[in-house]
Amino acid sequence: MSEVKQAGLLTVLGSKVDAGSRKSQANAAGMRRLLEEIRAQEAALREGGGTKAIASQHEKKRLTARERIALLLDEGTQLFELGLWAAFGMYEEWGGAPAAGCVTGLGRVAGRLCMIAANDATVKAGAFFPMTAKKVLRAQHIAMENRIPVLYLVDSAGIFLPLQEDVFPDQDDFGRIFRNNAVMSAMGIPQITAIMGMCVAGGAYLPVMTDTVLMTEGSGLFLAGPALVQAAIGQKYSAEELGGATMHAEISGTVDYKEPNDHLCMARMRSLVEKMGERPGAGFSRTAFDAEKDAPKYPVDEMYGLLDADPAKAAVNAYDMRDVIARIVDRSEFDEYRPDYGRTVLCGYARVGGFAVGIVANQKTPQPHTSHAGEKRVEFGGVIYAESADKAARFIMDCNQNLAPLLFLHDVNGFMVGRDAEWTGIIRSGAKMVTAVANSTVPKITVIVGGSYGAGNYAMCGKAYDPRFIFAWPTARYAVMSGASAAQTLVELRVRQLERGGKKLSDAGKAELTASIRATYEEQTDCRYAAARLWVDAILDPARTREAVLTALEACALNPEVKPFNVGILQT
Repeated sequence: MSEVKQAGLLTVLGSKVDAGSRKSQANAAGMRRLLEEIRAQEAALREGGGTKAIASQHEKKRLTARERIALLLDEGTQLFELGLWAAFGMYEEWGGAPAAGCVTGLGRVAGRLCMIAANDATVKAGAFFPMTAKKVLRAQHIAMENRIPVLYLVDSAGIFLPLQEDVFPDQDDFGRIFRNNAVMSAMGIPQITAIMGMCVAGGAYLPVMTDTVLMTEGSGLFLAGPALVQAAIGQKYSAEELGGATMHAEISGTVDYKEPNDHLCMARMRSLVEKMGERPGAGFSRTAFDAEKDAPKYPVDEMYGLLDADPAKAAVNAYDMRDVIARIVDRSEFDEYRPDYGRTVLCGYARVGGFAVGIVANQKTPQPHTSHAGEKRVEFGGVIYAESADKAARFIMDCNQNLAPLLFLHDVNGFMVGRDAEWTGIIRSGAKMVTAVANSTVPKITVIVGGSYGAGNYAMCGKAYDPRFIFAWPTARYAVMSGASAAQTLVELRVRQLERGGKKLSDAGKAELTASIRATYEEQTDCRYAAARLWVDAILDPARTREAVLTALEACALNPEVKPFNVGILQT
């Protein structure tokens, strides 16, 4: 268990992590193997359509999406990519759609933090799959919540027609992108579009609904391409005549800047961003920060040894969450709230990159507890008990009162069950915590470190509770219940179903069915499965958690508006 030291008025977290222990070394080795696998898969995703498709793009005298972004970003900076895993393992019958055929993320342009959304024309000519639309919508949603300027790099053939019914008509489908363009413009969020390839059909509305439109020579912007126009109304025109850059710059007046090529187009976009005015930021507390002096006191890579990469073992893996906090927050300082009460949930204030934050985290080590009747017991780590939920709800209200963004660190098995738990009012206390999370108006950032199961996911600000950003470690797993519990439950249901039909499953059959169900369930609880469906924004190297949280906080601080906090009716 981590020690806590008092340094003047500041509480500095100690650490008893033994990086040389057999368990720690085994965990670290497992984590590194998992990270190597994930990095290799991410490298493949970043190749988009592959070397031949990249060569084809270059033959057209066009850069790839990632090459364009590299020109756009400030020298020495990198894109903080979001949604890289979108559509992973999906659309295999169509040859797949790596990264959903687009690149989104936060990057520095002329010193400004911007949201960038770029079509990847090496993937099905940049066509929109269902997950492509959802990925762009997620980027827009983040931009709207945090008032981040948006830069669109357009090179797309439009909707992927074989799947049009899943892309076109619904509330959160393709058309919502253009609705968001209009809403963001009304909100005063700058949007600039560069057309550097094809921009056809419904997709042609995106650039024209933004504030400023750039277009390179050789690109095309039209509601219907030459072939469709000829088929529909019998007129025959070239792509340049119908919707080329010169026509739109000189005749239709649709584009604001015509540029000779991608390089100069990106230079022009940088110049325009550089001239954007600064708006007031949020009123969050942020002190002066020195990257070296204010860094955590402990090596961040020691976090590799905390969790077992094997999901079956991770569920019962006991570690002190303070050891994670101590490697994320400035100077490892943590003002813990009610440290001796409701110990299975840790709450407290800290700073990350100078930003004050309130932290709500699951404690994975068993914790002593004394009941109102004086009975002593040990509470399971990773489980939310009534008093833990009460404490967390009260702390979340404090954070809203103090205008402190909230950071949630998940490794939760769920709420406690059983007679004793019910008698203590676990449902009432859990509802109180969920209500506080739901109605919280300060920015919420979620990091799923390990398990995130059942209603524990809700109470700890899962995706349904509007975190501004949600990240996952490679060890993250979340579902209604753990794989082992789910497999056992599903097998029992299947056995009863067979018995009702007059069949009896042998022990060997039960074992085979259990293994099959568990394998499927474990695949679906894997963080990559979640990231493919945009349930998380990015899979983090644990050693880069602090960096990701700081970037998220910088984005959150761009929005000066924090609505009044009204918690509603609390179950008391």
